[in-house]
Amino acid sequence: MPASTSPSRAKVQAHRDRLRARGLRPLQIWVPDVRSASFRAEARRQALAVAGRSAGDDQAFIDANFDWAAS
Repeated sequence: MPASTSPSRAKVQAHRDRLRARGLRPLQIWVPDVRSASFRAEARRQALAVAGRSAGDDQAFIDANFDWAAS
């Protein structure tokens, strides 16, 4: 049986057709592989960089850039 006529393929296509009829469209999103060694190394580097910062510096930046009157 050709793959294009398999029951599961037809079911998936019908599901996609119903979603499109509701005004939706497919979207593919690529995210970092959190299992990779390079991801872990970069996450650690960033965590150490944040841990080494003073919270006062961060709060001063927020205070200088946030419009407290509008909130």
